[in-house]
Amino acid sequence: MSDADIAIIGLGLHLPGLGESGLGDPGGEGPAGFWRMLAGAICAIRPLAREELLAAGESPALIDRPDYVPFAATLAGVPRFDPAFWGLSPKDAAVMDPQHRHLLETAWEALEDAAIDPARFSGRIGVFAGCGQGSWWFRHVLTNRDLVDSTGEFLLRHTGNDKDFLATRLSHLLDLRGPAVTVQTACSTSLVATHYACQSLLLGECDLALAGGVTIELPHARGYLYREGEILSPDGACHAFDHRAAGTVFGSGAAVAVLRRLEDALADGDPVWAVIKGTAVNNDGARKAGYLAPSVDGQADCVAEALRMAGVPADSIGYVECHGTGTALGDPIEVAALTEAFRRTTSRSGFCRIGSVKTNIGHLDTAAGAVSLAKAALALHHRAIPPSLGYEAPNPAIPFEETPFRVADRLIPWERDDRGAPRRAGVNSLGVGGTNAHAILEEAPPPPPSEEPAFPFALLTLSARTKGALDAASRRLAAHLRAHPDQPLADVAYTLREGRRAFAHRRVLVASGHEEAAALLESGDPRRVFTHEALPAAPEIAFMFPGGGAQYPGMGRDLYETEPVFRDWMDRGLAHLATLGADPRPHWLPAPGQEEAAARALLAPSVQLPLLLILEYALAQLWMSWGVKPAALIGHSMGENTAAALAGVLSFEDAIGLVHLRGRLMDSVPEGGMLSVALPAADLAARLGEDLDLAVVNGPRLAVASGPRAAIEALAARLAAEGIEHQPIPIRIAAHSRLLDPVLEAFRAHLRSLRLNPPAIPVVSNRSGRLLTAAEATDPDYWVAHLRGTVLFAEGLATLAAQNPNRLYLEVGPGRALASLAGQSGVITPNQVIGSLRHRDEAIADDAHFQAMLGRIWAAGGDFDWAQIWGGARRNRVRLPTYPFQRADYWIEPAAGLPAPAAPPARTDDIARWGWAPRWTPRYAPCEADPLGDLSELPRQSWLILAEDGPLGSGLAARLRGAGHAVTVVRAGDRFAWLSDEEALLPPEGGREGYDRLLADLRERGRLPGRVVHLWLAAEGTGHVPDPPSSTACRNRASGRCCSLSRPGPRRRMPRFICSAPRPARSRRVPKPSPIPRRPRFWALCRSSRARCRGRRRR
Repeated sequence: MSDADIAIIGLGLHLPGLGESGLGDPGGEGPAGFWRMLAGAICAIRPLAREELLAAGESPALIDRPDYVPFAATLAGVPRFDPAFWGLSPKDAAVMDPQHRHLLETAWEALEDAAIDPARFSGRIGVFAGCGQGSWWFRHVLTNRDLVDSTGEFLLRHTGNDKDFLATRLSHLLDLRGPAVTVQTACSTSLVATHYACQSLLLGECDLALAGGVTIELPHARGYLYREGEILSPDGACHAFDHRAAGTVFGSGAAVAVLRRLEDALADGDPVWAVIKGTAVNNDGARKAGYLAPSVDGQADCVAEALRMAGVPADSIGYVECHGTGTALGDPIEVAALTEAFRRTTSRSGFCRIGSVKTNIGHLDTAAGAVSLAKAALALHHRAIPPSLGYEAPNPAIPFEETPFRVADRLIPWERDDRGAPRRAGVNSLGVGGTNAHAILEEAPPPPPSEEPAFPFALLTLSARTKGALDAASRRLAAHLRAHPDQPLADVAYTLREGRRAFAHRRVLVASGHEEAAALLESGDPRRVFTHEALPAAPEIAFMFPGGGAQYPGMGRDLYETEPVFRDWMDRGLAHLATLGADPRPHWLPAPGQEEAAARALLAPSVQLPLLLILEYALAQLWMSWGVKPAALIGHSMGENTAAALAGVLSFEDAIGLVHLRGRLMDSVPEGGMLSVALPAADLAARLGEDLDLAVVNGPRLAVASGPRAAIEALAARLAAEGIEHQPIPIRIAAHSRLLDPVLEAFRAHLRSLRLNPPAIPVVSNRSGRLLTAAEATDPDYWVAHLRGTVLFAEGLATLAAQNPNRLYLEVGPGRALASLAGQSGVITPNQVIGSLRHRDEAIADDAHFQAMLGRIWAAGGDFDWAQIWGGARRNRVRLPTYPFQRADYWIEPAAGLPAPAAPPARTDDIARWGWAPRWTPRYAPCEADPLGDLSELPRQSWLILAEDGPLGSGLAARLRGAGHAVTVVRAGDRFAWLSDEEALLPPEGGREGYDRLLADLRERGRLPGRVVHLWLAAEGTGHVPDPPSSTACRNRASGRCCSLSRPGPRRRMPRFICSAPRPARSRRVPKPSPIPRRPRFWALCRSSRARCRGRRRR
């Protein structure tokens, strides 16, 4: 092992052929699915059906061309993404380039394949990656102008739509602090990225690195046109090194490798796919036929440099994963370059196999190098060389017999050579433009074996962003456990805990074997599989101690046998109890067959109560030894004595003596009973009568009656008659009732002999439902009243919940009575409540159950000392299923109405359409009379002609007058003036004032027009048109400022307009006739006139 060795510890792969079923999860199969494809000689370049091509938007004419090749290497799930996982909005997801999306997911899957949670990784993590051209940005985003205008082009480009932001976006979302570098060298991009990632690791710039690339072809799932002499294949297949080699097929995909210094990876138990011994990068320069051409010398120098950096001889390389595009020119040059590099250190021939993954999945452009790296690493890991597809006979331009190489045309077991050297492989990647990259890989050293686990069972933990993802992760893990029984279950548990991010939705279980774990994951048995939603910010924990009635024989037996802390405190407590003349051990841990007798004996308060206190105190000490510390304590009846002992109000031994006395005193009173009733406290109190007391308030609709057994039985009968649910408590005493009054003074006297201290941990009082004060804790009368008075447990829970809504509640004792009460309290959710010991009827060991409860602490957002789980034994990280992203479609279609690329001519059977194209057809507008004929046919009326300086207006006026019409001619001038009764001057630039004056004069003269002819910009011929004085004057003359003429007044009607077709105002030369009529400004005048006066016509 060299200091420069770099381990490939994780691979993330979104590749053609993976995830084709169902909704398409291209990352779900990962390296295992990729290896199945490689070893099984599966080609993911597939034919595209006509219907599929048409649905993808391909032109029917294009599909029918003889040179159209309907093949593609498509990627499943291109439009799909899980933005919630990344904390992105749906809009952000839809806008983001699918290349960026797939790289994000692939990078995360690579990290999980490596069993690395970047949030807990202690060093810096770098990112080196590149992507293909930004077709999404130009075709799908920029064409949607509403989106661009509303969001801004700058934000759209900088948040996921430019190559510059590929690496940095990933670093930002995962909070990675190492270098983040986008690499772009065309087809060699991702292997060049790998080279620089290795350099960054060796220089100490980062301690973990992600290297890879992504390319997604858009439009997706379409074929292509074959052109002879170009790179694309004529038959939709890549025949690398074959006599039929004529081109490649481009595909879509992403690949990311996780790299780490080998010594660090082995020390941490990381899984290693393969080891990178050395890499090199160079450029061809000008030593080739042209910029796009490959170079033998440049490639050879790069390969030789990589071998030198690796420090290994060429004849130790057993396989080279070539660039291998399958072109007639490229393949021979690549083999020639490899041969030249190898010949610098060896003259052997035929010892090294070559192949190309492009024969399986096509050319993935910027991702191609990383995919080749993955293929070589998997071949080393599986000790087999997969076949290069599409090969039947060598390319005649490659003299294989003179080279070190032979094509791997079938799956070949990879044996070590005679010298016993490690298996080694080369990876070659060549970029258009001449940037070459080469890497030398070696098989991974065997990892140090895992050691025996500390427990015969394993605590398995899962988490996800959503409940749906958590269920999917459970199914994936169950299938994996059945498929990989060789993985130590303790290593699986270690990887799930240390190699996965802890998300909010969590699930835990304990199992002793793979099959049991898989069955539990599939069944989801709530007694064995626990699901929580983590509370925020390391929640505080409250210990809850149950009172009498929770006991059962054998409680905690397995913990006593396996947990030293628990055993030591139990022994200490029982030893002290023995000094008081009591030994409950035979009833606690009865011999086989004595369980029923032991259960009856435990009903006696003097046996039951001190045993419960000792067990609860020992359990509390066990929890604390695992790092679970209480922030508050609450007990239920006698359980408050345990809380007081743990809080330091009295010593452990004094608490045992006090509770032992409590039990003996209760033994001395008449036998009674207690009944739990599903009623509010006030409603139950109303039914108690003279003999019973309200002993406990457990919830809003749950209270306990206590008293003589006969009265309890009578109450039960009345409640049954009313249909009210009730349940007797398994105890023979009437706690918290008047039956205890005779023993209170003896209890007070004993308390006065004890040293009582203020609580060191907050304790909630059963008497008040509030925090126990120092005065109360040190007052013997408080504890006497506690023995006799009502237990306000529900109010105590409300106090704790009000103090901190995000608190966990841990029942420290046998059973689940308090956990159930807390979960039904209305102020605490079941998600916040956890037990300690199994239910008496559950068939699971106490220590296994306790470890599951530890897991529940984690699942609910807490923590504990995980190191005790591993017990100091070496654990290795193993490959497990990656995160089940909950993908949905996020896709922006290109804007409708965009000009489509010109389609080639298409055959049609409609003869009428042969050679036909739409054109404008000039024609005259409809007229009431022939303007060149006899105008006397028109109805007599008054005309106003805005005449130009030429003969058109004068001629029209003369003809109209000759036909008997009244005509007023107005010419453009520098002032308003009447030249005669029928002719005037008017300045167009003068505004409305001139027109109002003109109309006033015409009204006085009785010559208001019925028709207006606008000719001011009309001129005869095609000669020179004088420049107007200004653009404003031009506009004024074009519109005539004659809007007032179009306004009907109280004494005039709207005239009809006849508008000439004027010259373009901005052209000094009249252009050739246009097939599309021009519509200058006065057409708007006509339209607005029509809008104001419905029914009027314009021409």
